[in-house]
Amino acid sequence: MAKKLFKRWLPDPAKIHGHKHVSFFGSLIHNPNLWHLNKTSISTAFSVGLFCAWLPLPGQMFFSAALAIYFKANLPISVALVWLSNPITMPPLCIFAYKLGAIILGTPIEPVTFHLTLEWIVHSMEQYGKPYLLGCLVLAALSSLLGNLFVRLLWRYHVKAHWKKRRFKRNKKQPNP
Repeated sequence: MAKKLFKRWLPDPAKIHGHKHVSFFGSLIHNPNLWHLNKTSISTAFSVGLFCAWLPLPGQMFFSAALAIYFKANLPISVALVWLSNPITMPPLCIFAYKLGAIILGTPIEPVTFHLTLEWIVHSMEQYGKPYLLGCLVLAALSSLLGNLFVRLLWRYHVKAHWKKRRFKRNKKQPNP
């Protein structure tokens, strides 16, 4: 079933409860709904995790955990999905968000040159900030919605396949008259 598919990759809740970084949330992480594996908790976790992956802020994992607690989504999945935007994938994701935002705003797309200095960051946010933030917001909402839909469809597919398999086995066991 679909539950087994996700259960394979999830860590043990006891290990996460004792982790020093989640102690900030106190007893909130002891809510059993945050660890359940059902269609709603997993699809909500995908929405939360994918939304937070597009946030152009440090501490995306913290925001993902806080939103997972608030919406009672599966906590490990929510936090793990944030890592889709990692140091390797971040440059193309940022450029894509900027270009999408520029297209939506109708502003010309300018080439971006990267220099890791505070002056460059401030200048870039003045020049590219609005299209970039708009692109991040649109992509966060879109990926959140599509992630939720994908999980629900995948879950439905697995349940239907499981029932079909059960029906086939049941029909196979019945003697023919």
